[in-house]
Amino acid sequence: MPQHIIVREYDPTWKEKYEKEKNIICKIVGDNLIGIYHIGSTSVPSLSAKPVIDIMVTVRSLKRIDDCTSEFISSGYEALGEFGIPGRRYFRKGGDERTHQIHVFQAEDRDNIERHLAFRDFLRTNGKAREEYAVLKKELAIKFPWDIESYSDGKDEFIKKAEAEALTVYDPIWDRLYTKARLVQRERIISPFIEIGSVAAALITDKGNIYCGLCIDTACALGMCAERNAISSMLTAGESTILKIAIVDAEGNTLLPCGACQEMMMQLGKESKNIEILKNHEPTETITLKSLQKDWWGTKRF
Repeated sequence: MPQHIIVREYDPTWKEKYEKEKNIICKIVGDNLIGIYHIGSTSVPSLSAKPVIDIMVTVRSLKRIDDCTSEFISSGYEALGEFGIPGRRYFRKGGDERTHQIHVFQAEDRDNIERHLAFRDFLRTNGKAREEYAVLKKELAIKFPWDIESYSDGKDEFIKKAEAEALTVYDPIWDRLYTKARLVQRERIISPFIEIGSVAAALITDKGNIYCGLCIDTACALGMCAERNAISSMLTAGESTILKIAIVDAEGNTLLPCGACQEMMMQLGKESKNIEILKNHEPTETITLKSLQKDWWGTKRF
């Protein structure tokens, strides 16, 4: 039976359905997971859409996704391989009346990842494009209620045009920093006294270079935070001006720098107070260092 195309007004429960499915996916993917994102029309508040939850997953290894295909199937998904997009693993749930779609990419596949995020964020912030897209989808759903291919073809020109415009204004740096930190993050036991890698950090300098660091935990409080290790790498390379920094724990949650690391960053230079820190990855929230160090003792020394 062909899929019935129904476009509905935005439903706030779509976000809840994404969160529920996210938990299922995270358990299946495990430590192969880098990032997970609600994408597609159901991720855009106030946008009319087919009630299908689109989820993008970024991973360390696509082979490991192939190895756990049976777990996706046990959770109600069909596994359809690349399904027209090289480098993707595509899963869908709900049969003819589809309810969920998963698009899995290796974390280094920035072209595919960023075009999805750029298009989503463009629709979230551009009311005119959002309304135009909603009208188009409603018209196509009426014209092709049982023809998903014609419905999709009818959207193609709009999507390509909007995606191209979206990519010109999309800033990928926070997701790139988050991803860089996650990719180097892997807990390692060095000895009975030292383990590293449960927390990772990535920073970008005013020259556009990215430096990463891992936490070092020791039995005698001789370790070092991930952000200070990233700073050490930057200083070793001859740079000292941080623009942005992301710090991530073992579960992928973002962290604020500890007091000692805040102090080190403040001492790097007069403009260090303007360093942006990733407070939340998805959706993106940031905070400046000066917001954490409002009455810093060394201000008058610069």
